[in-house]
Amino acid sequence: MGVSESLERFFDVQEHGSSVRTEILAGVTTFLTMSYIVVVNPSILTDQPGIPGPDGIAIAGMSAGEVQSMIAVVTIIAAATATFVMAVYANRPFAQAPGLGLNAFFAFTVVGALGIPWQTALAAVVVEGIIFIILTAIGAREYVIGLFPEPVKFAVGTGIGLFLAIIGLQAMGIVVDDGTTLVTLGSVASDPVAIISVVGLFFTFALYARNVPGSIILGILGTTVVGWAITTFGPITPEAGLVAGSTSVTYDITPLAGAFVSGLAQVEAFTFALVVFTFFFVDFFDTAGTLVGVGQAGGFLDEDGNLPDIDKPLMADAIGTTVGGMLGTSTVTTYIESATGVEEGGRTGLTALTVAVLFVLSLAIVPLAAAIPQYASHIALVVIGVVMLRNVVDIAWNDLTQAIPAGMTILVMPFAYSIAYGIAAGIVSYPLIKLAAGERRDVRLGHWALAGAFVVYFVVRTGGILTAQV
Repeated sequence: MGVSESLERFFDVQEHGSSVRTEILAGVTTFLTMSYIVVVNPSILTDQPGIPGPDGIAIAGMSAGEVQSMIAVVTIIAAATATFVMAVYANRPFAQAPGLGLNAFFAFTVVGALGIPWQTALAAVVVEGIIFIILTAIGAREYVIGLFPEPVKFAVGTGIGLFLAIIGLQAMGIVVDDGTTLVTLGSVASDPVAIISVVGLFFTFALYARNVPGSIILGILGTTVVGWAITTFGPITPEAGLVAGSTSVTYDITPLAGAFVSGLAQVEAFTFALVVFTFFFVDFFDTAGTLVGVGQAGGFLDEDGNLPDIDKPLMADAIGTTVGGMLGTSTVTTYIESATGVEEGGRTGLTALTVAVLFVLSLAIVPLAAAIPQYASHIALVVIGVVMLRNVVDIAWNDLTQAIPAGMTILVMPFAYSIAYGIAAGIVSYPLIKLAAGERRDVRLGHWALAGAFVVYFVVRTGGILTAQV
C-alpha cells in the first residue's frame, strides 16, 4: 500500500468527498495564509527596547532580535504540535497557532500595564490550557457551545467573513485608520503596497470565479512575484515594503521553554486569577466561534447548527494552548484562516497534517513566512471573507428575535476586532429580545447563565478592574 492510499484510508478522505491531492493543496493554502504569524507573533511578544517600560518578553544578556527569532521558533513548534493533534486526533482541517489579540493582551496588558513578569504570564497560559483540557474531557466545553442560540450560530460565519476582510484590507493598505471616521480608504493610487494588493486581489478573484484549482495559492504567489520583480528590476525601492524581510532563526529555546515554572512562584492570587479568566474567556469563545464559523463554510454543521464531535477539535486546542505556554508563547487557538483551506476543498485532518508538516519544514529553512509579504498572504482573507458572506442567507431575517442577535454578532465582530466580542453581543441580546417579544419559553436557563457570564467578562475587560490591580 502506497503513502497516498495509507493517508486516504487513515483520514477517510474519500468518505468526506475529497482526495489526497485536494487535501494537500488545501493545507498549503491554509499555511500560506496563516504563515504571517511566524513573523507577527514574535514581534508582538518581544519587549521592544525603544518603548518605555516592559511590553513583552525580555531575556537578560540577549538582544531583542535574538529573543524575537527564538520566539519565532517556539511559534512554529507550538503551531506544528497543536495542528498535528488536530489532524490525527480530531481529523478536522483546522490549523492552530498562537492567536492574534491574545498575544497583544499578553504583552501590552499583562506584562505592560499590569507589570506582571512574562514568566508568570506564561504560567497563566499553561493554567488556562490545563483548565481547558479538564473541561473538554468532561464535556463541559461542548455543552456550553451547545447553548449558543441558533441565530448566533448562523451569524458567526458571516461575522468572521467581515472580520477576515477587514484584517486583509488593512494589511493590504486599502483600508487605513482615520482620526475622524476610524477607518478610511488608503492611498490606493500612490502606495505601491496598495496598488499591487488591488491588482493581486482582482487577479485572485478572477481565478476563483473561473474555478481554477489552487486559485488562492496562485494569487498569493503571483502577487509576491510581482512585488519582488518590481522591487528588483523596477523603479520601486525596498523601503516601499513590497518584499518581505528575512528572519534569522535561533534554535536554542531553553531560556523560554519551561520558564512558566519560575513564573508560578511569583503569583499574586487575585490578579493572576483575573488574567487566567481573561485568557480563558477570549480563547474559549474565539475557538468556539472559529470552529462553528469555519464548520459552516465547510458544510460540517448538522441541522441544528452544531459541529459533530466538537470535543475533539476543542481538545486539540486545549493541548495546543498548554504546550504553547510551556514552550514560551501566548495562547494557541484555532485559526480563522483555516477557512481558506476549507474553501479550497479541505475536509479532513490531512489538510491540518499538511499545515503541521509545512510548519516543521519551515524550521529547517528560512521560515516561509519571511518570503511571503503580509499584503500578499492577506489577499486570501479578503477573498474568503467575501465568500463567507453567503452564510447570511441561513438567518431568519423576517423574525426580529433572530435578526437582532444575528445582526449584533455580525456587526460587532469586525468593528470590535474580536470574534469573542461578536459572539458575546449576540448571546447577551438573545434572551433579552426573546423576553421583550414575549417568547420566554424559547430561552433556557443556560442562555441566561451564558449571557450573565459575558456581562461579567465585559465588566472585567473594559471596566478598568485589571488595571486597577497594578
